Amino acid sequence: MAWYRVMTSTAPYWNYGLFRIRIPYPFQWGAPTFDAGEAFAMMMASFVALVESTGAFMAVSRYASATPMPPSVLSRGVGWQGVAILLSGLFGTANGSSVSVENAGLLALTRVGSRRVVQIAAGFMIFFSILGKFGAVFASIPAPIFAALYCLFFAYVGAGGLSLLQFCNLNSFRTMFILGFSIFMGLSVPQYFNEYTAIKGYGPVHTGGRWFNDIVNVPFSSEAFVAGCVAYFLDNTLHRRDSSIRKDRGKHWWDKFRSFKGDTRSEEFYSLPFNLNKYFPSV
Repeated sequence: MAWYRVMTSTAPYWNYGLFRIRIPYPFQWGAPTFDAGEAFAMMMASFVALVESTGAFMAVSRYASATPMPPSVLSRGVGWQGVAILLSGLFGTANGSSVSVENAGLLALTRVGSRRVVQIAAGFMIFFSILGKFGAVFASIPAPIFAALYCLFFAYVGAGGLSLLQFCNLNSFRTMFILGFSIFMGLSVPQYFNEYTAIKGYGPVHTGGRWFNDIVNVPFSSEAFVAGCVAYFLDNTLHRRDSSIRKDRGKHWWDKFRSFKGDTRSEEFYSLPFNLNKYFPSV
């Protein structure tokens, strides 16, 4: 059987028997349009994804038995995440890119932290996106199986975050208040926003400007964003200047990692191949 090419209104694809090959390309859905309000809304959504991704970065470094992540590595990851979001917009994916929390949990479950695994997985994803029949096999996996895996993945990621509290004084009333209040607000506020949206069809903030509604409703619908912002605000304002609070916060434990070049393993864990460290330093 021979290949034959089919033209559509969006992108060409090639049929070969039962298989259809479709190669995406930039601007396949038409020329981009720019709107200031929508741009601000997307920037806020990207900021929420940044907060969630930062937690996943830390969970990955912890489960990979790596040294604490240097600020330069975190900045590097956030920068490449921005490049991925830009490419998502160019190819018209209708969504952005964020660090996969599921992959962080999978790393903890399998205890395999090799970069080679990620590279091979990326090749499979590209392959399945071009050949839709193979991707349909994975799309047909029953939802309960995914739900069971998510119970494990998110449990590991959540435990990785809570394990950082071992360096704080959990007997301190200040620490207990910040921890309990931030978790409660992180669960209740997004639940209210999500339930309101599901019932009304729009968020609690409902004005004439849809972009303004998205700027407010999207952040407050994220559990990690709300809990993280509340905890960060309280930890940096509540009796922060009291000298006895320093050990309660666990800051004394992190002092040894202020000079990330002091540990030779940081270069081993976070260095990039092909001499890319010249442009994207590890420490």
